[in-house]
Amino acid sequence: MEMALSTHRVSFSFSMASPSSLRRTSSPLMFANPLFGLRFSSSPPTKLPLQFVSRNSTHGPIKCSVSEATEPKTEKKKQLERRRDIRNIAIVAHVDHGKTTLVDAMLKQTKVFRDNQFVQERIMDSNDLERERGITILSKNTSVTYKDTKINIIDTPGHSDFGGEVERILNMVEGILLVVDSVEGPMPQTRFVLKKALEFGHAVVVVVNKIDRPSARPDFVINSTFELFLELNASDEQCDFQTIYASGIKGQAGLSPEKLAEDLGPLFEAIIRCIPGPHIEKDGALQMLATNIEYDEHKGRIAIGRLQAGVLEKGMDVRVCTTEDSCRYGRISELFVYDKFSRVPAARVEAGDICAVCGIADIQIGETIADKVSGKPLPSIRVEEPTVKMSFSINTSPFVGREGKYVTSRNLRDRLSRELERNLAMRVEDGETADTFIVSGRGTLHITILIENMRREGYEFMVGPPKVINKKVGDQLQEPYEIATVEVPEEHMGAVVELLGKRRGQMFDMEGVGSEGTTLLKYKIPTRGLLGLRNSILTASRGTAILNTIFDSYGPWAGDISTRDQGSLVAFEDGTSTSYALASSQERGQMFIGPGVDVYKGQIVGIHQRPGDLALNVCKKKAATNIRSNKEQTVVLDTPLDYSLDDCIEYIQEDELVEVTPQSIRMCKNPKLAKKTR
Repeated sequence: MEMALSTHRVSFSFSMASPSSLRRTSSPLMFANPLFGLRFSSSPPTKLPLQFVSRNSTHGPIKCSVSEATEPKTEKKKQLERRRDIRNIAIVAHVDHGKTTLVDAMLKQTKVFRDNQFVQERIMDSNDLERERGITILSKNTSVTYKDTKINIIDTPGHSDFGGEVERILNMVEGILLVVDSVEGPMPQTRFVLKKALEFGHAVVVVVNKIDRPSARPDFVINSTFELFLELNASDEQCDFQTIYASGIKGQAGLSPEKLAEDLGPLFEAIIRCIPGPHIEKDGALQMLATNIEYDEHKGRIAIGRLQAGVLEKGMDVRVCTTEDSCRYGRISELFVYDKFSRVPAARVEAGDICAVCGIADIQIGETIADKVSGKPLPSIRVEEPTVKMSFSINTSPFVGREGKYVTSRNLRDRLSRELERNLAMRVEDGETADTFIVSGRGTLHITILIENMRREGYEFMVGPPKVINKKVGDQLQEPYEIATVEVPEEHMGAVVELLGKRRGQMFDMEGVGSEGTTLLKYKIPTRGLLGLRNSILTASRGTAILNTIFDSYGPWAGDISTRDQGSLVAFEDGTSTSYALASSQERGQMFIGPGVDVYKGQIVGIHQRPGDLALNVCKKKAATNIRSNKEQTVVLDTPLDYSLDDCIEYIQEDELVEVTPQSIRMCKNPKLAKKTR
């Protein structure tokens, strides 16, 4: 449909295209409104075409301006060329938006596995802890081949606490698949990873996943994503992103939410057309940045990264550089590339491919493997600073050494030093005493995963409560603030709003989500206010609320925040708990232990129903006399609370510690800071 209108001064062009096709113009005399697709120009044409573009136009072939727009200018980079047979991509998204499930479908449809081969769900989540928690913790590499093009895929964590992993691997890729849930739309971690990708200048393909959900709202999601691109100052080419609608669990994708293909063909086509191949300096001096480190019992340290320039061969002598003044020499003993779901030995790797290198025993993340004669280091990797710290110390409880294999401060120091080699976002400092260490990370979950891994490796130690890392700017004390988004049913919204208000949270947005009567609340809240908040929100909403957070910025100190109103029940003697003692103790609050459990003086055995701590005896036995009673008294005990490691770390306060051993998790009062119990 086309109409012509006469005018003399201003021309109007109306286009009902999808937001992904809307661009901001760079001309000073022209601007575009992204909501309505209006374009105003001060030129004096005599006719104005009025066009209505059908939504079905997206069914045509995939055309991407990104790949052409990001081509280097030949006069500036004559020595660089583009590899056409390789694509390096990272799949990024908010937690639980379906990245790993989508990778599963991509692997299956490119015949990585035999037809009769048993493949478990979320194959990329190979770590036991990842499978138990249902989240991705470590980024992992794989590759598939589609129409003679090798696609290196990196699956990344979705939780904001592991943002350091995402920042690191963005050095290895030229484009990203931004996976967005068809109901929730862009969430806090979506914003974080997209911001980093746009800073690198990467091409973006937006995948609206879970399109088969009954309450899917693809138009809202695309509009929200486009607005997010504008907020993050994306370039015109990046704003003109390709959109693919997909159902990862069904293994289907398409250019329209109503018409999905039988497979993921449209997604693979979008990757090949919209994400450019790597820029390489084929005949240049060897350069490879070590972006990730793995360890193998037989091969030792394995450095993973993308070869930026030159050729790498097995048995080659190389220079390993941190800075131009700090270099050492090494030899490549083994070389691997990623093929399908495994590492395959290779004799030679050309620039542009992602490879794994063995033979350099002391290589660190951020170092450059360069040519022995003329090699120069690449810029090192930088990640954002940590915001939360916790103290690690040796176990000083009476039960020390019962279960753990590594219990000394030397064992603890060595293990934390090894963690720093791989975990760039973590920091470790010496504490006030020789057996105490301060571990800083991006959030409590970031540090909790380390604690859980150490516990499973046989370490026994104690950890203190999480504390935020404050800064002093001039004379003003500043603390970290985070953006918290809470999805909660309307009937529980009042209790959640009250809880967040007590913790100094400021609401800046509220909207309905889907057709299930759920409300999305957005708050800016001090990180201090988030400590211990997850359990409180679940209690207030009867287990229905979903809380997501991400670091925003540092701001003025918000004042005192009370995170716990109730005290603790503390055992005041060593021994074994009895039913007789617990029957009277449970009247004072909720218990953490049942009968027949060994306890020690100072151990926290329950939650007091009032403020302040209460010392009690849970080992008291019934007096044994020679007077026979007519009937034994029946004792009915409540089921004790079963607190996980995360719950215990959220629960403890300044004068309390969590004792972590391979088989047990206990809480106790810190003997150095013990307050007078009531």
